[in-house]
Amino acid sequence: MPARILARFEPHVRSLLRIVAGFTFSLHGFQKALGWLGGMGGAHARTYSLLWTAGVIETVGGLLIIAGLGTRCIAFVLCGEMAVAYFTTHYLRGFWPLLNGGELAVLYCFLFLYFFVAGPGPWSLDRVFRRD
Repeated sequence: MPARILARFEPHVRSLLRIVAGFTFSLHGFQKALGWLGGMGGAHARTYSLLWTAGVIETVGGLLIIAGLGTRCIAFVLCGEMAVAYFTTHYLRGFWPLLNGGELAVLYCFLFLYFFVAGPGPWSLDRVFRRD
């Protein structure tokens, strides 16, 4: 297919990517903050601990990303959270993300950076409220 035909679908595919990324990201938050989906060793992280706080940010941030509400601002915060997570946890185990367990942190960091720059796409509450 010619690139110009595919380009028409980009905004909608961006919205779909945002929704899926927000959903999968929020699952990490549910696990840490609420103990759902097996939790952290079968429970949630200790309340008000750094891990629990990260879980709350991931839960709320992921849900806002799904809805496309405050997308650029939330994506900026989540990008920063993932950078901090990588350098304070994973990088200490070695440089290579594949070997230090930091692949998801790196991927989410740059995915949220993309949403910060590109915006939420047409299927978003930001678009409904004209905040994009």
